Amino acid sequence: MLHHRFHAFRRFAIGLAALGGGLAAPALAQDDFDGARPSPEDSILFRDNISVGVGAILMPSYEGSDDHVVTAFPIVRGRLGGVDINPRQGGIALDLLTDKRGQKVDFSAGPLVGIKLNRARRIKDPVVRAAGKLDMAVEVGASGGVRINRLLHRYDSLSFAADVKWDVAGAYSGMVWRPQVSYVTPLSPALLIAVQASARHVDDDYARYYYSVTPGQSSASGLPQFDAKGGWDKVNFGTIVTWDLSGDVRDGGFATFVLANYSRMLNDGADTPYTDLRGKATQLMGGVGIAYTF
Repeated sequence: MLHHRFHAFRRFAIGLAALGGGLAAPALAQDDFDGARPSPEDSILFRDNISVGVGAILMPSYEGSDDHVVTAFPIVRGRLGGVDINPRQGGIALDLLTDKRGQKVDFSAGPLVGIKLNRARRIKDPVVRAAGKLDMAVEVGASGGVRINRLLHRYDSLSFAADVKWDVAGAYSGMVWRPQVSYVTPLSPALLIAVQASARHVDDDYARYYYSVTPGQSSASGLPQFDAKGGWDKVNFGTIVTWDLSGDVRDGGFATFVLANYSRMLNDGADTPYTDLRGKATQLMGGVGIAYTF
């Protein structure tokens, strides 16, 4: 079934959108997929496969900044031995559950690992830079979710997922969890669009590390002291459009993508002087890239 042949491309798009409501899209007619195409045995998406690529993204220099920097990022996604490898911002997540073909509902669960470089480098604002750079965080945790297939037509899906992770490098030394909902649909055998919304909840350790202004930081930068608390600190809305250059996602090869993301800092994430006085709560990102699947 074509539904399964789009499955890996869907995971790729959802992962990129994480970097990061329903979609009004036309239903795909069966005639759209008639003609020459790989058989299930020949389709690369039925076998172990890897997608590697690179992209460039214009993003705030730190969370809450109103300055932007261009950053290159690598992409790794695939399936090896029944384990799905999905991209995350600054890392990867593994899905250890094997999906059965034709199921209406699929589940995912597995570990994740990544790094966080917020205010660890490339701080453009001189006042925030004077407050001092922070350490890189190394985050490990778990990801899980459920996907409903064939929601509006035969080839789309709606997913609900959540990540929970802890810093193990002694940077913020706290916990973060992020629920997410995403919708993915192909518009043709070559074109796929994904939209997602998420929110982030942080504990007091995270909030103190990234949002508080200590007496020492206040003295060095001139910013007022601020004592941050945990809670919901960010909401995020993103979309990605992917285009397979051969005209069919099932035969692998090169694909390009464009992504856009809007986020809003909340509560102490918005009230901290790093955002309120030196940046802004509204955060925009946009990027382009290319990937190769084999």
